[in-house]
Amino acid sequence: MLFSSMTFIYMFLPILCLIYFLSKKKFHNTILLIASLVFYAWGEPKYLAIMILTIIINYYGALFLEKYPKQKKVVLVLTILINLSFLIYFKYFNFIFETINNILNTHIDMLQIIMPLGISFYTFQSISYIMDVYRGEAEAQKDIYKLALFICLFPQLIAGPIVKYHDVNNQIENRDVTFEKVAEGVKRFIMGLSKKMLIANTMGAIADKIFILSPESFGCNVAWLGAISYSLQLYFDFSGYSDMAIGLGLMFGFRFKENFNYPYISKSITEFWRRWHISLSTWFKEYVYIPLGGNRKGEIKTIRNLGIVFLLTGIWHGAAWNFIIWGVLNGLLIIAEKILKIKTKPEEQKNEKLTIKILKHFYTIISFVLLWVIFRAENMTYATKYIMNMFGLIKPQTIQSNIFNFINNFDTFILIIGIILSTPLFIKITKYYQNNKIAKCLLNIVLLLLLILSTSQIASSTYNPFIYFRF
Repeated sequence: MLFSSMTFIYMFLPILCLIYFLSKKKFHNTILLIASLVFYAWGEPKYLAIMILTIIINYYGALFLEKYPKQKKVVLVLTILINLSFLIYFKYFNFIFETINNILNTHIDMLQIIMPLGISFYTFQSISYIMDVYRGEAEAQKDIYKLALFICLFPQLIAGPIVKYHDVNNQIENRDVTFEKVAEGVKRFIMGLSKKMLIANTMGAIADKIFILSPESFGCNVAWLGAISYSLQLYFDFSGYSDMAIGLGLMFGFRFKENFNYPYISKSITEFWRRWHISLSTWFKEYVYIPLGGNRKGEIKTIRNLGIVFLLTGIWHGAAWNFIIWGVLNGLLIIAEKILKIKTKPEEQKNEKLTIKILKHFYTIISFVLLWVIFRAENMTYATKYIMNMFGLIKPQTIQSNIFNFINNFDTFILIIGIILSTPLFIKITKYYQNNKIAKCLLNIVLLLLLILSTSQIASSTYNPFIYFRF
């Protein structure tokens, strides 16, 4: 079930809210757990068993960690391996054997495997729980239903943000549902829905029209349009989903951490990854980078640790070589910035000259746009040709250089709005007028209009993909 569907917005969510708000506090977790299981089973009921098995394994794994402290490392490793085995089978099995076939010229038959929705996200959440118990940062949850709620809580179940156990365990035990939280949550949900339906889908339609063509069939201006459109689609699709998830969490008393912080204003790839998909970045930092030694054991090992983290980041995103290469290239840029001692933190950049800031920002934009082409392409051959086309390095066979064959006036307007909203300009304006009653009233009217427009878009359009569902 998509958040951006009529079924969810006008049936599932209102019924759940009615039951939840009218029930006593002691029933809230049970109601949310049942709703989360229904939400997940709505689209793929046969995979509900995998998630329930994951809950049971991690429940007993954590209990065994506390019961058998002398064997806790063995228990930890076994529990993590079992978690990863589900992910590897469903997400990477065919990729592994396809690679073996290509290298060894063998003919191992592929299996017809369909990846369960959200498995990458709830697997990482399960590992965060078992790691937190192992480290003593949280006690093993004795109530299996509360652990189940953490793992399958529907707002962040399908596409994140990745919620770490130590961030929400207290909220599972005790949280308040207030009018202010619900109102804030509704507004945040509408903002996310609008990002998704009005910007991401518009940009996605443009990108799809271009990326479906051979790179030899259009000019470099069209190639740049496709790359920029996809960059905006990806940002507003995923940040929109995160906004909706955070908003839904607020409506039911949970406060999840932010997952995006205007990554496209970054002045380095290092800063970009502090602002992009923050829950994934911090997960890798806490559970991979720091356990490997972080930056505490010299420059060579720091470089190794960064390389491992971004290799795994690429692998996590998908079972294809373009994702792996995309992850490795991100890692290489971050390693290069570290070696060159490029200032990557806002407090370090304050005294830099404006020219330096502009150049660094330009370098970062070019880098992530090119990297998104690799991320979007079906294979590296296509990505290479596409990037060469962007810089006029290939000779087109037949050329479509008129970008208005791919974008109309409304699309151009949305593209400009998308660029503006990918900066903090709008949020700064709203904060400046946050105590102004007229401004508040106007903002609420705008949000209502956005909900109406988004709803009409849902009703009238068949194009409504969520990119991160496939990860």
